[in-house]
Amino acid sequence: MDYKKAGVDIEAGYKSVELMKEYVKGTMRDEVLGGLGGFSGAFSLSKIKEMEDPVLLSGTDGCGTKVKLAFLMDKHDTIGIDAVAMCVNDVACAGGEPLFFLDYIACGKNYPEKIATIVKGVAEGCKQSGCALIGGETAEHPGLMPEDEYDLAGFSVGVVDRKDLITGENLKAGDVLIGMASTGVHSNGFSLVRKVFEMTKESLDTYYDELGCTLGEALIAPTRIYVKALKEIKNAGVTVKACSHITGGGFYENIPRMLKDGTHAVIRKDSYDIPPIFKLLQKEGHIAEQMMYNTYNMGLGMIVAVDPADVDKTIQAIKAAGDTPYVVGEITEGEKGVTLC
Repeated sequence: MDYKKAGVDIEAGYKSVELMKEYVKGTMRDEVLGGLGGFSGAFSLSKIKEMEDPVLLSGTDGCGTKVKLAFLMDKHDTIGIDAVAMCVNDVACAGGEPLFFLDYIACGKNYPEKIATIVKGVAEGCKQSGCALIGGETAEHPGLMPEDEYDLAGFSVGVVDRKDLITGENLKAGDVLIGMASTGVHSNGFSLVRKVFEMTKESLDTYYDELGCTLGEALIAPTRIYVKALKEIKNAGVTVKACSHITGGGFYENIPRMLKDGTHAVIRKDSYDIPPIFKLLQKEGHIAEQMMYNTYNMGLGMIVAVDPADVDKTIQAIKAAGDTPYVVGEITEGEKGVTLC
């Protein structure tokens, strides 16, 4: 008896690392010390000494049951973008710059080419957000997970000067809410998605005119990363007073998190274009409108609050980053919460 007969292939692990090295290399920053394969990832903090009062930020998350879609479609090159996005967007939402990322892949059986493809997506997410992929773990779990399945999660560490932290403390009535378009469902609410749509290859390969693509293509579109857009806003000299990453819990859970006591957010539902996938999901699942806004991003992945005088500069900055902005509402006085009208 040996480890391989017990279900863990050490040689496959070595091969996975070799195959992923080229992707990881493309994410390196000057601050990364050493190479891939050490017991820990080393990252120099010398550059943050220029900050008056540096504060470390961290975010951890996974892709939820969206990985099930990747299994069914046998498409594994973008799910890593989702894992990175869920973490770095949270860091950027607080005003931070993501510095590095580490991933964790648990699988029933290590297929090196598949693992390397997953990591290729992780590396792409890191490049989009400007952070380094400095380490990770691939854990083979025979008997615990089916051989053809895996789970993917990770975490990111970022930094911000304390004076630049986005806290909502200076939010006031009259401030304007600007949303940034999402790419679709992103990585939340897939347990409901899988109840609404039949999760078969035939169903996922079905083309819908209103989507302009197949159902599978619309659903697996990777989560948008907003790090560059938020950085462009800052570089434009705009102070973001409050920020909300619209993830699980949709509008009703996430928008109040950006507010201080005594402020209320008002969102106009007709102020932006709702992606067709949400309309199809609501129709096919007979889902109440409130439940849609309480589960999904409904087309807005990130919302910022700025002073009215900064609206034009903010819109131009978001466009310069390649994102699509919408003026979607405003802040009023009132009980902390959100009204959709």
